[in-house]
Amino acid sequence: MKAIRLTEIGSPLEEQGIEIPAVGLNDVLIRVRAAGVCHSDAHYRAGVSAVRQLPITLGHEIAGIVEESGAAVTNFKTGDRVCLHYLVTCGKCAFCLAGNEQFCADGEMIGKHRDGGYAELIAVPERSVFHLPDEIPFEQGAILMCSSATSLHALKKARLRAGETVAIFGVGGLGVSALQLARNSGAAQIFAVDINPRKLEVAARFGATAINAANHDPVEQLREKTNGRGVDVALELVGLPLTMRQAVQSLATLGRAALVGLTRDTFELVPYAELINKEAEIIGVSDHLASEIPLLLDLARERKLDLSGDIIRTIPLDAPAINAALDRLEEFGDDVRTVIAW
Repeated sequence: MKAIRLTEIGSPLEEQGIEIPAVGLNDVLIRVRAAGVCHSDAHYRAGVSAVRQLPITLGHEIAGIVEESGAAVTNFKTGDRVCLHYLVTCGKCAFCLAGNEQFCADGEMIGKHRDGGYAELIAVPERSVFHLPDEIPFEQGAILMCSSATSLHALKKARLRAGETVAIFGVGGLGVSALQLARNSGAAQIFAVDINPRKLEVAARFGATAINAANHDPVEQLREKTNGRGVDVALELVGLPLTMRQAVQSLATLGRAALVGLTRDTFELVPYAELINKEAEIIGVSDHLASEIPLLLDLARERKLDLSGDIIRTIPLDAPAINAALDRLEEFGDDVRTVIAW
């Protein structure tokens, strides 16, 4: 079968012909219909975050149709529309039993530790598969599995409460989902911080107050718009030391900054003024949970989480097109989300 694979760190992905995955007793073989191109994939290609082995098929945002089910599979049959939780875990360890499966010692991330969805077919255990409602297109189902799910998990980790204010740093795929999810959670006011005018226009369409960080210090703008108080919750979705620091600096008393973006670099803060004196918090956000996916699917089915319109750009399962999309992510281009669809 056809697959687009990472064969060397720092080099473009390449098309390869590989064997169709074997289907174990508890596995589901899925014919991929859509696979999101995530900023994490650009990090894997660049070596910012390490993959387990080379070559490897990238792609962890996946939706498709069941092609075949293992003999022990009970919930899925050939022809079912599905989407995939990108973590393959044991289901038995203390972390899995506590619902924190992202820390499973034996866990594998699709597209990082095992072959992913930039391919015609993928096989995963049944426990990682979810039915995709007919109302949700494959392209939207794919990106729900990472950018939307991670945004929901970040808001939960930040303990967002109704009536609070939120600043979202970075209006890419995660940011567009985050601002809609924050609105559904009852946020009183949502600020979208970016340097890209097109992305700020998208955020404004969803009811966010645009903060153009290219024109003026976003921390000062946020304080001006909150009467000097700052925001209750800041989500950092970019992965730059500058925006991480700005997220912390923008916090009000008892505020929480949830850091999602990936970086190898450090950032500075002033402990007393920026944390201790305000009892503010910095919270790390790692992946998301399978238990959060049903809520996301319901919100998308009810159009309370809208990923339609010009949010998604589609490309074919083609190495040059995928590499170009990864290049645009590294350059923080105009695209909100790019999805491989066929």
